[in-house]
Amino acid sequence: MSDVRSSRIEGLHKMTPEARLQAVAQQANLGNEAIASLSAAAEGQIELADRLVENAITSMAIPVGIATNMIVDGREMVVPMATEESSVVAAVCNSAKRCRPTGGFRTSSSGPVMAAQIQLLGASDPENVRLKVYERMDEIRAICDETDPLLLKFGGGFRDLDIRVLETDEGPMTIVHIIVDTRDAMGANAVNSMAEALAPKLVEWTGARSLLRILTNLADRRVVRARAVWPLDQIGGEQVRDDMLSAYHFADADPYRAATHNKGIMNGVSAVVLATGNDTRAIEAGAHAFAAKDGHYRSMSRWEADSDGNLVGILEMPMAVGLIGGATKVHPTAQANLAVLGVKTADELARIIVSVGLAQNFGAMRALATTGIQKGHMALHAQNVALAIGAVGAEIDQVASELKALGKVRQDLAEEILARLRGGK
Repeated sequence: MSDVRSSRIEGLHKMTPEARLQAVAQQANLGNEAIASLSAAAEGQIELADRLVENAITSMAIPVGIATNMIVDGREMVVPMATEESSVVAAVCNSAKRCRPTGGFRTSSSGPVMAAQIQLLGASDPENVRLKVYERMDEIRAICDETDPLLLKFGGGFRDLDIRVLETDEGPMTIVHIIVDTRDAMGANAVNSMAEALAPKLVEWTGARSLLRILTNLADRRVVRARAVWPLDQIGGEQVRDDMLSAYHFADADPYRAATHNKGIMNGVSAVVLATGNDTRAIEAGAHAFAAKDGHYRSMSRWEADSDGNLVGILEMPMAVGLIGGATKVHPTAQANLAVLGVKTADELARIIVSVGLAQNFGAMRALATTGIQKGHMALHAQNVALAIGAVGAEIDQVASELKALGKVRQDLAEEILARLRGGK
């Protein structure tokens, strides 16, 4: 086989997925085993994959586990979570169980409001431009609502303007935010279309030049808040509570710790977002930007002790998810996962997701403050190591069990165990 490769594959987008796979296999010098693996992974999904993305050759399954024990606003929930990371689902189950005595998670929401930005350049009087745009509020409302009459029919549509003069290295810019109620849609297409329709009129009214016209994923008007109370006897006592609070204060003060602390929150959040076919990248971008809204990147969550000494956790973050449009509407697994949840509105879904993020945060903090993160994480990781070295059937549990007994989850030790189980001395 030739080692000379080229990324130029003529007409790849016009081929069938099967032909694409063969073309890519030839370009990448893939062996029969790799080709068979890619082909098998696509079975039953390739037609949908071909409609969702360009140049599809296969699909990649992500395990979907069920988080149990969740009570959200008085409602018992089982929550699908799509993740490949060991311990994530288990941590949510355990954390949710520990706050059941106090009623689980309680939530509130600011509503399904999104914003798009229109960048206006070249005006010598940017503050004057800002006022000129505000004066056209009624006309702007009409333009935006005419762009998406279906959204208007369901009670959504244009709500407000927020206009800022932004000082930049190339001079001032007037940034127009159109504020839109997107109802049960995530809303990207709706607000982007409105921004595109409005921009020419803004140019006509102000004499400025419009450039970017796009939504912002810092959805700070679409915020969901979740809180829960963990009794002392469910935590492990006052010392564990105080150590968890110290861990929180560390994360809130230090961006190096906050990055990992918040990643743990997003382990839970992104798993439910992905399971329901929503946009994980948009949620993650908005969440991390929101965590830095005060000019300092800090903990997304807040923790404190109440007057009875119980541990209280609070998570407040943007949550722009939808039930209609995109993969949420067309992917059968996403639809089935939504059926498991039994949600009727995007707001319900958002509240569940933030509650799961808070549960995940509790689990990670408690592990760090007690046994350390590795004990539970590596115990679950032992099965992954067993799989990675080629263990099959009952061998997987045997290898994992011996690794856990050793207290060392390492590939070299797993290989020795497997060799012994298979009779190799």
